[in-house]
Amino acid sequence: MFSPSNIIKEYRVTEKAADLTANTNKYTFEVFPSANRREVASAVEKLFDVKVVRVNIINQRSKSKRNRMARGRSGSTAAMKKAIVTLAEGESIELV
Repeated sequence: MFSPSNIIKEYRVTEKAADLTANTNKYTFEVFPSANRREVASAVEKLFDVKVVRVNIINQRSKSKRNRMARGRSGSTAAMKKAIVTLAEGESIELV
């Protein structure tokens, strides 16, 4: 069994994530690639002492990007695994 800090990397701070949090009580986290839904749910419950209702997982592939500084070599963005966690009614996570 993994510790919760080995499953959740960071909270995703984007406009879409902030909109989900404000309107639908969903929080977006970047998680380690080997984590599954049950591990993410238990990690969020242990770290933040809340009740998780649902976990959606998204595997985001890397995109190839042109690198103007590296003459002829293309680069890529990082691939990541994101988890959108829905909390029970009345629960919230205080992220400061």
